[in-house]
Amino acid sequence: MKALKHYMDSTYLKTPEQSGLSEEQTKQKVIELCEEAIKEGFYAVMIRPEYVSFAKKFLAERNADTKVGTVIGFHEGAYSTEYKLKEAEQAIEDGADDLDFVVNYEAFKKGDLDLVKNEIKECTEVVLKNNRTAKWIIEAAALTDEQIAQITDLIREVVEGNFSGKEQFVFVKSSTGFYPTEGGKPNGATPENIKIMTEHAGKLPVKAAGGVRSAQEAREMIAMGVTRIGTSSAKKICDGESADAEY
Repeated sequence: MKALKHYMDSTYLKTPEQSGLSEEQTKQKVIELCEEAIKEGFYAVMIRPEYVSFAKKFLAERNADTKVGTVIGFHEGAYSTEYKLKEAEQAIEDGADDLDFVVNYEAFKKGDLDLVKNEIKECTEVVLKNNRTAKWIIEAAALTDEQIAQITDLIREVVEGNFSGKEQFVFVKSSTGFYPTEGGKPNGATPENIKIMTEHAGKLPVKAAGGVRSAQEAREMIAMGVTRIGTSSAKKICDGESADAEY
C-alpha cells in the first residue's frame, strides 16, 4: 500500500456564506490548503469552481505538481445537464484537473434513467476529450443499498459502453459530504456503502468521501479497493490523529 498522502484529495468546499468568512478569508483558506498539500505531498486539492484559476496560479508559481479538483452541480446535483456542461467547460478552461460531478440522484430515484444516462455520457465526454478526470458523486447517504448498487451499475455501463479503455479516468464517488445525517454519522463513506460500490464499479475506480475520519478508516477503505479519499482533514488522518470534521 502506498503512503496515505498519495490517496488524499485535501478538501475545502464551503462558500463564504456557509463558513461566515469573507471572500478574502476564503481565498486565504485556499492558499493554506494548497500550501499544506505541497508540504505534505497530497495528490490534490479539492475546491469550489470559483477558486480553481486562483489555486492553479498559486501552485504553478511554486512549481508544484499538486492536482486541482473541483465540484460540478454541487451539492444537490439537480441542475440541468446543460448547466453542468457549462460549469464543467468553465472549470476546464480555468485549469481543473479533476471534475467531481454530483449525479442527478433524485432523478435516478424517480426512475428518470434516460436523463441520468445522458448527463453522465455528455459530461464525461467533455472531461475525457480534454484529458481530465471525471468523478460521479452518487450521494450514498440519500440512497438505499439497492440504489447504491443500481446507480453504480448505471454509471459503469454508460462509461463502458461509450468510453471503453478510458475507465480509469472516471471514478464513482460516495458523497458530497454535505448531505445531512443524524448524530454526525458518516454521510456516505461507510464500509458498507464502499463495499457495494467497489463490487459494482468494475474497472471504474472508487473515491471515498464524507466521513473518513482516521488513518485506520482510510486504510480499510483502500484495502476494499478505494484509490482516492476526499477529506477536509487530510493532514490529521495522515498524522494518525482522529478527525472530527464534517466532511
